[in-house]
Amino acid sequence: MAVPKRRVSKTRAAKRRTHYKVTLPRPVKDSDGTWRMPHRVNKYTGEYKSAE
Repeated sequence: MAVPKRRVSKTRAAKRRTHYKVTLPRPVKDSDGTWRMPHRVNKYTGEYKSAE
């Protein structure tokens, strides 16, 4: 099993973790013109996926 020979410094570990970014989900526009979050039911029409 591979084990690091020396301890990874805080700076080096932080540089590696800079690419772990959280992205916000983009709202989706339904066929009736309302906006909703992806993978959620439209509370006005009750549809899950718009029929476009």
